[in-house]
Amino acid sequence: MDLPSFQNSAQHMKQLFWILLSIASTSCLSAQQPTPTMDFEEYDPPSSLVVPEHKPTQAKFPFIDIHSHHWRMESQDLDKLIREMDTMNMAIVNNLSGRGGKALKAMVDHVNQSGYANRITFFTNIEWRGIDASDWLENTLKQIEYDVSIGAKGLKIYKSQGMSDKDSKGQRIAVNDVRLDPIWKKCGELGIPVLIHTADPKQFWEPHDANNERWLELKLRPNRKRSDTDPAPWEQLINEQLDLFRKHPKTTFIAAHMAWFASDLAKLSSLLDEIPNMYVEIGAVIAELGRQPRMANLFLEKYQDRVLFGKDAYAPEEFLTYFRVLETADEYFPYYKRYHAFWRMYGLDLPDEVLKKIYFKNALKIVPSLDASFFEQWN
Repeated sequence: MDLPSFQNSAQHMKQLFWILLSIASTSCLSAQQPTPTMDFEEYDPPSSLVVPEHKPTQAKFPFIDIHSHHWRMESQDLDKLIREMDTMNMAIVNNLSGRGGKALKAMVDHVNQSGYANRITFFTNIEWRGIDASDWLENTLKQIEYDVSIGAKGLKIYKSQGMSDKDSKGQRIAVNDVRLDPIWKKCGELGIPVLIHTADPKQFWEPHDANNERWLELKLRPNRKRSDTDPAPWEQLINEQLDLFRKHPKTTFIAAHMAWFASDLAKLSSLLDEIPNMYVEIGAVIAELGRQPRMANLFLEKYQDRVLFGKDAYAPEEFLTYFRVLETADEYFPYYKRYHAFWRMYGLDLPDEVLKKIYFKNALKIVPSLDASFFEQWN
């Protein structure tokens, strides 16, 4: 082959190569599908697991909700509330938002006039921010005595005490502030329990990153993020609460939300063993129990005399998840607020005697002035 012929042939091969490469590239591109994208919040596929399901519409036994909030009960439609309670088999709802003094009296009067005094009960509240006033302690003790005299069954302490309440010098009022000791002593003398909410989930103090189980909640509710200076380390707040319990052994304390140790039941177990006047309630932590069914079952079996039923925010449809976790053996079902718990839960299938203690017996023991007639056939 002479040189011109060779050059011509090479040129044709080069052209053919680029044509074939173009066809191959076009074919590959047309075969590719667009890569779907979504945010983490959007990814929540329904489970394809096929297992037996039991969805209780009411509790197996009448129950007492020791932790409920009804902020303006003096004007609330109580007939509607009672109908909802009956549908759930809730015998008694305990409103922790009693406010105290005249406000409590208005609520108690409304309940009494409606004829529901045995169905709706109250814990009172007190104001800490006047702690430095010369007459604060005397007036506060008198208020507690008055509130109990008109029907208050206990005292509720909000998380603001220890978190945001400050004295006249701008100093945070610690949970175990010695200036408050007469309050706890008075509750012990009156025989009323103190239900106390201290701090928040520990994850609120942890870095807001991919390792934080509450990442989505903190994104949606950024005001819940805390630091060691806002207002103090989580461990410090919890230890202040535990110190308070230890200092007042004659007063009964109910740690709200299982003292935020529902995800560490071994630690909570050691605390209950150490502090006999400490009780816990399950409000807003049922998802923690539901994701560890074997450990939770062992815990509730051992401490069946120390755990009370509580829900926190009143929402009738959400109680059904509590019943399902406590009563059934269902597997792998969701919590009702994904930003609280993105995992699935399992039923604990608790024995009847344990259920009855959590649902009502322990509350009747701690608050003996509650009407026990609802539960006579179940004892």
